[in-house]
Amino acid sequence: MPAYRHLFFDLDHTLWDFDRCSGETLEELFHEHRMDTLGAVRADTFVSTFRTINRDLWNQYGAGQITQQQLRDTRFSLVLNQLGLPETDIQTALTEQYMERCSRKPHLRPYAREVLDHLRHRYELHILTNGFDDVQFIKMQSSGITDYFTHIITAEKAGCYKPNARIFDYALQRAGARLHHSLMIGDSLEADVVGARNAGMDHVFYNCDGLTHTEMPTYEITCLSELKAIL
Repeated sequence: MPAYRHLFFDLDHTLWDFDRCSGETLEELFHEHRMDTLGAVRADTFVSTFRTINRDLWNQYGAGQITQQQLRDTRFSLVLNQLGLPETDIQTALTEQYMERCSRKPHLRPYAREVLDHLRHRYELHILTNGFDDVQFIKMQSSGITDYFTHIITAEKAGCYKPNARIFDYALQRAGARLHHSLMIGDSLEADVVGARNAGMDHVFYNCDGLTHTEMPTYEITCLSELKAIL
């Protein structure tokens, strides 16, 4: 096994439980704004519709097709339109309140803290994320994991997004790490697995959803606790 010294973690969906944090926030907003009175819509439908639209917008953002502001400004408008609900002034309120609350949720993926405790004295840990600067730091502070990491490397700072190999080169430079001493850990086949492979970096595919795929990652796990057997 290679002598890894630097571990680069994705944040959303890998360590920070985006689906749980986002889902809780959306359900709170649904009930606070009494959205069931606006049309025949249930909270779970509101959450699932948001997830689909948000994922599509993030894919567009990662491909450079839309800006950060466009992503934030349009997602709730698209959700309301798809659900056949009137926008009025609720769209602006949902946008602002979602951004304010979601990133302050503390929930981590199962075994995340246990695994970080196991690794922190063995390796130098870093975050490598496509997420926005202004909320990634809040997420880490809210979930109490900031102190585990030496560098928090975002796409905004790098000027490019995973899977672009340049962001991995930038991360290595920032961390003072060598390629063969580094390992990327993330949940996205495209961003983390293909991106790391294109950069020549070993990688762990955290396949938490049990996806069927044809990629051949360096390692594949379905639970973060499995990292202890690798590292």
